[in-house]
Amino acid sequence: MTSQLIPSLKLTIFSLLVFAVAYPLVFWGIAQLAPGRGKVEFLEKNGQKIGALRVGQAFDAAEFFWSRPSAVAYNAAGSAGSNKGPTNPDYLKTVEQRIGDFLVAHPYLQRADIPSEMVTASGSGLDPDISPQAARIQVRRVAAARRIDENKVAQLVEKHVEKPIFGWFGVPKVNVLRLNLELENLK
Repeated sequence: MTSQLIPSLKLTIFSLLVFAVAYPLVFWGIAQLAPGRGKVEFLEKNGQKIGALRVGQAFDAAEFFWSRPSAVAYNAAGSAGSNKGPTNPDYLKTVEQRIGDFLVAHPYLQRADIPSEMVTASGSGLDPDISPQAARIQVRRVAAARRIDENKVAQLVEKHVEKPIFGWFGVPKVNVLRLNLELENLK
């Protein structure tokens, strides 16, 4: 029995060092290279925190650009997807309802014009970004609701398109919170 005790203790100590010390330190180091050094970045208006830059927020008024739907009602404590597959009848019913609602709010669109991210939730349920196309198709609704020239709103969208890192790593995106915050300042 003692012949197995020493190797077991060595393996336990090795595992603790690797998984409880080295592994977290590596990811902490990687986080230091990320924007905001891995910490939550808040956007503020008049000295008050409005929301976290990288956590999706609920926007459903006609005057705002809408975020991607959330399977967790934008609750950061419960980050998760719906776990329903593309053939699940409940999931399909939910997506069809979202398509219908989106078309009612955007009568100038056809079903095929709606980007999928506007009717499907992300894996985390907290995606803060939408594609430039998803923002562009909302310009007409937002401009009409705010009684602002469409060209001004379209220019604001283009200003907020974030290009991929190094020009190739990732996809172009628009942060909805940042866009809506600046939209509030647009006259």
